[in-house]
Amino acid sequence: MITNFIENYAKLIVSYPEDVSISTNVIDETFTEITVHANSADIGKLIGKNGNMINALKTMANGCKAKDGVSYKIQVLSN
Repeated sequence: MITNFIENYAKLIVSYPEDVSISTNVIDETFTEITVHANSADIGKLIGKNGNMINALKTMANGCKAKDGVSYKIQVLSN
């Protein structure tokens, strides 16, 4: 599942992996919102320089859309 991948990936790149959690909000059968909660010190690492890190996660999520037909929106919030 994409949420497991995002959670494991986020835990690898942050300084405080114990603070990373994922929540999902299924809007309908074709749209799901994924929220990554992390320590406020790690938000910059998750977003990346010029948004490169979060854009890479969004690109991967768009690849999953082709497989299961669900669009994903990814947000990063601090705890």
